[in-house]
Amino acid sequence: MNAWYVAAFSDEIKVGKVLARTLVGLPVVLYRDDARKIVALDDRCPHRFAPLSRGRVVDGAIECPYHGLRFGSSGACVMNPHGNGRLPEGATVRCYPTRERYGAIWFWPGEASRAESTPLPDFEFVDPRRNFTSTGYLLTRANYQLSSDNVLDLSHLQFLHPNTLGSEHIAAAQVECLVDGDSVSVTRRIAEEALAPFVARAFKVADGALVNRQLDVRWQPPALHTVSMRICETTLSDEFARVSHSAHWLSPETERSTHYFYVFGVPHQAGLEGAAELRDGVEALMTPFRDEDLPMLEAQQQVIGDRDFWSLRPVMLPIDAGAVRARRILERLIAAEAQTQIADAARIEPASRKERVAGALGEDAGRLVT
Repeated sequence: MNAWYVAAFSDEIKVGKVLARTLVGLPVVLYRDDARKIVALDDRCPHRFAPLSRGRVVDGAIECPYHGLRFGSSGACVMNPHGNGRLPEGATVRCYPTRERYGAIWFWPGEASRAESTPLPDFEFVDPRRNFTSTGYLLTRANYQLSSDNVLDLSHLQFLHPNTLGSEHIAAAQVECLVDGDSVSVTRRIAEEALAPFVARAFKVADGALVNRQLDVRWQPPALHTVSMRICETTLSDEFARVSHSAHWLSPETERSTHYFYVFGVPHQAGLEGAAELRDGVEALMTPFRDEDLPMLEAQQQVIGDRDFWSLRPVMLPIDAGAVRARRILERLIAAEAQTQIADAARIEPASRKERVAGALGEDAGRLVT
């Protein structure tokens, strides 16, 4: 829970509008205050539990649609239209730390005090201040770790995408997996590959030309990915290689559904022609994911159901090295966080312990990380 997740793209949250979204099991309402700063609150009025997302933004505060209490950017009640207007004691909504960068809204569901000292991960290559970007969003009816597994193991391109992204050379590629602290990188090098026409057109490869293709995936917890694809015709020098960089940000909605945000970027130096090529290329490259990957991920989830992934005793192949290492790192981080929570709870008076832990995480969020 003590991690940054993407909650939305910046342009999803307009001034004066609200956005409701469930993130790591938490119903959250997002809006912009008078200073255009993003506010993220529990989507529940503490009076009679009406969803605040059905309300409106008034003077930088969100107004409950049921009885009109207003809550400011700190989550505190700032206006009571009833009686003498006294602000009710305890009329506070949990406020979550947020940051806005890389064209996205980042959300911190854990201990607020830790957010300030935790930097955002680096995705400068999709920072719209220096790059043309093309974005997209998909809701996947599958656990977020299944989606991470899918990104980290691109050997499936040969079999799940034979007529779009893959070729007969993928499975025989050289694969290298490296762990650097809490980060996992997987590199796949494919030599003298005959690209499918789908990819060849996207990368402007001459008809019938063979290429050397390199696929690099970097995973950072909890589920943030950088994917780079480098393609160079075998008859050309490396300076003529074409490279695509993209960010793939996975934020759990529930145990069995995931918000999938993706962004591709090219530097402003590429000009308007480069921006146009980017838009066309993204639509071409992501169509197979929508039409081929998503149905497979959702079918996997249906087979797994509510059972623990490891309890099904999955057979391991060398291609699983990156995905397995990422899962193990995530399990270690979750276990360490749980131990900290237990130690903190032990210092609290027994009568208030359960209430304090539940209030800090929420029941649904607790299930997500156990």
